Amino acid sequence: MLNVKIFTFNPLQENTYLVYDQDGNCMITDPGCYFDEEREKLAAFITQKGLKPLLLVNTHCHLDHVFGNKFIHETYGLELHIHEGEKVMLDRAPASGLMWNVPFDNYAGPLHFFDMSKPLHLGKYAFELLFTPGHSPASVSLYNAAQGFLLAGDVLFRESVGRTDLPGGNPDVLEASVRNILYALPEETKVYSGHGPSTTIGHEKRHNPYVPALG
Repeated sequence: MLNVKIFTFNPLQENTYLVYDQDGNCMITDPGCYFDEEREKLAAFITQKGLKPLLLVNTHCHLDHVFGNKFIHETYGLELHIHEGEKVMLDRAPASGLMWNVPFDNYAGPLHFFDMSKPLHLGKYAFELLFTPGHSPASVSLYNAAQGFLLAGDVLFRESVGRTDLPGGNPDVLEASVRNILYALPEETKVYSGHGPSTTIGHEKRHNPYVPALG
């Protein structure tokens, strides 16, 4: 069985997700740890649970989702997995950090680009990679059908959606990603978002004012 641990980090209140199985295999998704105490909190949980970090994944590469990449790489030796179309955002992140007054050292290790035709595996568990751009140029959502949950990044929030006024954003593309890709999932699917509380696909189809369900 997969477990999901949520940490809310950095001045932008980003949700960092640790997904781990019964054998302790662990995937770290969107590590937003910015301050020393945040990095220590993340590492302490991994140590206390006896986890084995195996995957470092960014759903997309806006600065608040990549602050901790370098720390994870240096601490656990993990190399970063992203969509190839997000590299431009990763490269731009330090400049964005200076604009937002949150300077940081960017990840500079090897990059592994998703093969969107194949699932991502953590132990015996598979995550389907869903291409969901609009908030960023090539955002990816990770869907585990067996347990019915989705790591959505900043595409879909509880009764909201990700902003589209940042570089690479497009409101029409975002709406299509939500309506055509995410709303096609079972209504009971739990959605873990990059900010704020979790939700479900069914709740958003009924209550999201930005992308109401059709029909």
